[in-house]
Amino acid sequence: MKGKMNYKKAGVDISAGEKAVELIKPLAKSTFSKNVVMDIGSFGALFKLDLSKWKQPILASSTDSVGSKVQVANLAQKWDTVGQDIVNHCVNDILTQGAFPLFFLDYIGIGKVIPQHVEKIMKGLSLACRENDCALIGGELAEMPSLYQKDDFDLVGTIIGCVDEENAISGKTISDSDVLLGFSSTGLHTNGYTLARKIVFDLLKLKPDSYINELGKTIAEALLAVHRSYYPILKPFIDKRIIKGLAHITGGGIPGNLKRIIPGGMSAIVKKTSWEVPSLFNFLQQEGRVDEDEMYRAFNMGIGMIAVVNKLEANTILEQTDAHVIGTIIKGVQKVVII
Repeated sequence: MKGKMNYKKAGVDISAGEKAVELIKPLAKSTFSKNVVMDIGSFGALFKLDLSKWKQPILASSTDSVGSKVQVANLAQKWDTVGQDIVNHCVNDILTQGAFPLFFLDYIGIGKVIPQHVEKIMKGLSLACRENDCALIGGELAEMPSLYQKDDFDLVGTIIGCVDEENAISGKTISDSDVLLGFSSTGLHTNGYTLARKIVFDLLKLKPDSYINELGKTIAEALLAVHRSYYPILKPFIDKRIIKGLAHITGGGIPGNLKRIIPGGMSAIVKKTSWEVPSLFNFLQQEGRVDEDEMYRAFNMGIGMIAVVNKLEANTILEQTDAHVIGTIIKGVQKVVII
């Protein structure tokens, strides 16, 4: 008689999953506000919306994944930063509409649950949620050895935020002579990693701990730099209603994302010489022999967020942030021109 089959022999360790959940419960609870109604562990999550904060509240939502940056995390055996990445990425996405975060949910699909590794991912998630005034109220941990290799995992996040209708940013009021303010990125953020990994690990044969003189750090440190959240620095200006449009520079780079907020009859002119491109992008371009146009489509090139403001309001932001004037809006066919 053949041995009895069970879930663990099939590849799913329920006990490891339960241990991981127990490890992450206090991390999630550290992000709770008075608006979180239920504890972690139920079939769903409840959040009490304080309607006194908004005259005409509009809910905003976004969902995204860290993408193949998780493979760099696995190679470097460093899992805490990708948790911060997914929260900050989603926060930035709804920020472009003037919305501020309320709560966050995560999904981890994984080949094999190692509780300590999951805990490190969740430490990053909870840290970023606290930094962004966001409650981590639920999620899912799914062990699926038939879909993922043993060490592989996917990290997905969903955010819900809120904006007062009169404060919503749509880009509709963008007009001729408005200026473009660029806010620096901290690295690749969460886009372009398929190309970056191909150059770094396949073409150059580098190891995660390979030290790169041009960068002043190891290649893993450069590639795992945390995706920056622009919520802390942009919130005051959104409250003052002086921002006409916001573009989060993710996949597609500056041309692919800035064009999403430019209204018909207007063009955005971006001057490449108005900011210094960080050394990581120069390194990837030179070592990978990547065309410059392709670099600007695949990577953020050092600009993680672009704000469109009236030129009379620009100094208010420039004096209080690290922003640069990187271009202007002119009348013309709806497009983005990088010169």
